[in-house]
Amino acid sequence: MERQHRIEQLYSVARERVLLLDGSWGVMFQRMGLEEDDYRGSRFSREGYPVDMKGNNDILCLTRPERVTELHDAYFEAGADISETNTFSATTIVQADYELDHQSVIDINYQGAKLACASADQWTKKEPHKPRFAAGSIGPLNKMLSMSSDVNDPGAREVTFDAVYQAYREQIKALNQGGVHLYLIETITDTLNCKAAIKAIIDLEAEGLEKLPIWISGTITDRSGRTLSGQTAEAFWYSVRHAKPFAVGFNCALGADLMRPHIAAISRVADTLIGAYPNAGLPNEMGEYDQSPQELADQVGQWARDGIVNFLGGCCGTTPDHIRAIAHAIAGSPPRSPVPSRTTLRLAGLEPFELAS
Repeated sequence: MERQHRIEQLYSVARERVLLLDGSWGVMFQRMGLEEDDYRGSRFSREGYPVDMKGNNDILCLTRPERVTELHDAYFEAGADISETNTFSATTIVQADYELDHQSVIDINYQGAKLACASADQWTKKEPHKPRFAAGSIGPLNKMLSMSSDVNDPGAREVTFDAVYQAYREQIKALNQGGVHLYLIETITDTLNCKAAIKAIIDLEAEGLEKLPIWISGTITDRSGRTLSGQTAEAFWYSVRHAKPFAVGFNCALGADLMRPHIAAISRVADTLIGAYPNAGLPNEMGEYDQSPQELADQVGQWARDGIVNFLGGCCGTTPDHIRAIAHAIAGSPPRSPVPSRTTLRLAGLEPFELAS
């Protein structure tokens, strides 16, 4: 009942104002100067797990949970309404690169959810006028269903739909059991992978798992205006709208200036809420992100004032300072009103298709 009450609060506050997601996690872990031993802890000895663990940030949910909580608290303190679980890469498919066992991956998701929810609960009690929420981060895979893994064989795939479905199913179940308030399927480069995650959610709900809101966030990879699997913004929306998501939008790959046209495009057609969290500009020659908090806030703050978004946040290169600046920039901005639904046949391959009524 407590979680359902919080979900009702989420729907309520989303009707009142633009909500704020947290920022990057990777850049913040890098700043902590964590070493191999921090990632291994006492659970993942070199003897049992010979692959280097440094950089596998999700595993910190088990080995350095206080560091994960520190970041949740930092983003909530900066003004975030929603913080993601530290589970972006916590599927058996991705964690196979680190030779993690099946149970460890489930534990990462469950404990990641517990940590995020505990921080959200603490801040909600501290500031009851501003409830906080934990979003279960369901990130992309390192294997794609829509694209060949061999340039000489268009049909080659490194993974099957059933395997992707099962990996996401296990992650989603553990996040739900850990208490998250919504799912965030994010940084989607391959829409078919996303569909496997959506099917896992729908199937688990049919089997009795508690229903949660779904936020779906794709990635326009470059100036072509398409996802890596080739879809335009509108085509991506038509491909996932059957899930009846709580929110849809884009994140990562682009800075705010290059992302805006695609957010505007999906905002014009989606009959649900719109979320966006761009990078802090484009990476420099050293792979670092230079855009200041105020520069990013000025750009996305205009999105809020123009009424094209319901959620804002930051992706690569953003910090609590970026989130704090965005919070100030969007204060008082009314949320976008979703486009009215119409009963029309809409289909999508790489391009959208709508049958005239």
